Amino acid sequence: MADPLKTLVDGVEVEVPNTLPDIRAALPEERRAEFDRAINAAGVDEIHAVMRHWMLEAVPDPDAEERLARLASDEAERRGTS
Repeated sequence: MADPLKTLVDGVEVEVPNTLPDIRAALPEERRAEFDRAINAAGVDEIHAVMRHWMLEAVPDPDAEERLARLASDEAERRGTS
C-alpha cells in the first residue's frame, strides 16, 4: 500500500492520490478514459512521469508545474538518483 502524499493547495493541506485506482477515482468521469489510455500506453521509463501528471490533474493546483518538479526531485532523492 502506498503511503499517502500531501501537498498544499492555496495554503490548505490536501492528500494527493498516489495509486492508479485512487488517481482514476479522483478524476472527473470525462477524463478517466484518457487516463486509462495514457497509463496503459506508458512504458517502464515513462510510468512515473505519467502518474505524476495525472496525480496533479486529480488535485487541481495553480502551481502544478512547480509542484511536479518538486515531486520528481523528491522521488529521485528517495531513490538515490538525484
